[in-house]
Amino acid sequence: MGKGLKIVTIGGGSSYTPELIEGYIKRKDEMPIDEIVLVDIEAGQEKLNIVGEMAKRMVKAAGLDWKVTLTLDRFNALKDADFVTTQFRVGLLDARVKDERIPLSHGILGQETNGAGGMLKAFRTIPIIGQIIEDMKVQCPDAWLINFTNPAGMVTEAAIKQFGWKRTIGLCNVPITHCMDIAGQLDVDQEDLFYQFAGINHFHWHKVWDRQGKELTAKVIDLLYKKSDDGPESALKNIHDANYHIEQIQDLGMLPCGYHRYYYSEDEMLQHSIEEFQAGATRAQVVKKTEQQLFELYKDPALDYKPEELTQRGGTYYSDAACEVIASIYNDKRTVMVVSTQNNGTIQDLPYDAIVEVSAQITSHGAVPFNWGEFMPAARGMIQLMKGMEETVIRAAVEGNYGAALHAFTINPLVPGGQMAKRVLDELLYAHKAHLSQFADKIAEIEANQPDVVAYVDELMQSN
Repeated sequence: MGKGLKIVTIGGGSSYTPELIEGYIKRKDEMPIDEIVLVDIEAGQEKLNIVGEMAKRMVKAAGLDWKVTLTLDRFNALKDADFVTTQFRVGLLDARVKDERIPLSHGILGQETNGAGGMLKAFRTIPIIGQIIEDMKVQCPDAWLINFTNPAGMVTEAAIKQFGWKRTIGLCNVPITHCMDIAGQLDVDQEDLFYQFAGINHFHWHKVWDRQGKELTAKVIDLLYKKSDDGPESALKNIHDANYHIEQIQDLGMLPCGYHRYYYSEDEMLQHSIEEFQAGATRAQVVKKTEQQLFELYKDPALDYKPEELTQRGGTYYSDAACEVIASIYNDKRTVMVVSTQNNGTIQDLPYDAIVEVSAQITSHGAVPFNWGEFMPAARGMIQLMKGMEETVIRAAVEGNYGAALHAFTINPLVPGGQMAKRVLDELLYAHKAHLSQFADKIAEIEANQPDVVAYVDELMQSN
């Protein structure tokens, strides 16, 4: 590439943007950036202006001459982009509040990427990633799409398989957090360990070795999950630290993802979430307050660096990982990272073209995954069910297919089947009607024929 790089961020008004800018600055000698374009929607303009001005201060403080552009015009912003990163939230945090509170009001898990709420987030998000890709086909047909919009695995799968953008890599901060946690527990540098991850987004397992080739997985399981009063807490800020049954983890012979707590410790996680709901303190409500505090900090004209408070947001390290993916592609660094990419036989238990979250080398031609092979039957059964659920969610989102949506709710282990699945689905569809045009006919039918659903959701959200 002869010219300087143009990097476009969709969702540029996000509270994570300062970390993204910091990541670019750290890699200023690796990437000849010419322009960073931060794009948002009209509803996010105030946040875009606040965080955009802070981004400009950060670049200036670093002594760089990069152009930082703020715009609401996505189509024109994408012109001649080399890399496009996505970190948007359809419906903003108010939508996440609905995703959590509506299921929890029925005693069902409400969570951003798991259970009923995660599926609704996918229904809202997947059509938008399709629209972005349509713009990219016209404006920047050779660009790479680096996605860390949740649910990252399903959004990445839709981008690659449904919308045909092969130059897509999905990212999640959870593997990074686990690697840091393991190194801390072993009291060694991360560089002295080799990690291998395999699974799907928010549903992966991993193993670890030292430089001498000795596998340390069993040792780490004992360190992390033999609970004591002063034992280690979960490294993930946004996940309740429910107990695992160590015998089950030892039988797996693999380290679970933090999000596995929703499945291995479902009853405890659900009870904790219900208690938060009853106290008016669901994760979404807490995050809204955290974001308000962050943006008050960002308004300070003297602030020209990422504040420590951002680490409390729950998704920290996403943005820095995106910067490393870009640097590794641009320079063919072949950095080893955990990413969502096409399976290509890496995990034998999943379809060849499925999107999986695995350890891979990041090269100039994309992610090259490390072979994993087969899972033991207990893990194989779980991941095949979850991948089937994801594929059904994506089909429902793309087609506006209510039958597929209901089927996805029935498959999902965190949603009871039958009338309860239908009731919660209908309530969530109605609650999010402004962002679900593909389901417009069904939502109109719900409004016309199910006044109890309408009244219930309206009253519940007024009490938020």
